[in-house]
Amino acid sequence: MTVDRGTRPARRAVPSSRPPGVDLAHAADGGEESATRPVPEATVARLAVYLRVLTSLLADGRGTVSSEELAAAAGVNSAKLRKDLSLIGSSGVRGVGYDVSRLTAEVEATLGLDSPHAVALVGVGNLGHALAGYGGFAQRGFPVAALFDVDPALVGTVIDGVEVQHADAIDAVCAARGVTIGVVATPAEAAQRVCDHLVSAGVRSILNFAPTVLSVPAGVEVRKVDLAVEMQVLSFHVARRHGTVSAAAPAAPSRPTPREVFSR
Repeated sequence: MTVDRGTRPARRAVPSSRPPGVDLAHAADGGEESATRPVPEATVARLAVYLRVLTSLLADGRGTVSSEELAAAAGVNSAKLRKDLSLIGSSGVRGVGYDVSRLTAEVEATLGLDSPHAVALVGVGNLGHALAGYGGFAQRGFPVAALFDVDPALVGTVIDGVEVQHADAIDAVCAARGVTIGVVATPAEAAQRVCDHLVSAGVRSILNFAPTVLSVPAGVEVRKVDLAVEMQVLSFHVARRHGTVSAAAPAAPSRPTPREVFSR
């Protein structure tokens, strides 16, 4: 079957000029010129949250939103939000706020969402199967273009319109379908081998659900999602609320081991 890697809602064009009445208080750090400055990774993460809120506002038919309302919905203070948006050249209008459609387009462009992203998922066990069947990825511009596994019982099955292929075909299929993002949901012992195949196919962005650290060459970005670690962090906070552990304190500096010295 044919997988449409480029099907997604049409993107809004970003207007070439800012509307009159720009609120200079909102245009902190230089307004349009600040868009040329590097955007910190922490800001990128918050931009993704702002986009989620903006998408919801668009669906509700909202035309404008104040910085205070947008900040509250995103869980940040309004000063931080205005600072973040100034880094991508966005400014509000005094007494009006931000144009929701325009700001959505600007955030999408900054996050690279004005270009299609084909996703390959390797490992369609319990977690992988759930991820493969999640419709929210395609709705947000990340259609699953390829699925892989090594289990004969899974190879050849179809999940949400995409056929599961053997992992031996990762290189060829990912290259042919223009995959830009790889998702690793395999056991730990197979994750590095899968990662190497994805990189060999030209994939330069990898989301890793496997409980292991992946080694990748320069120019490849890896984001790790370890659900067990997140649960352990939450467990600490539960225990602290019940008084069974003390609050975390800064760790005392430790002397490096010989292995650490020679690996620097």
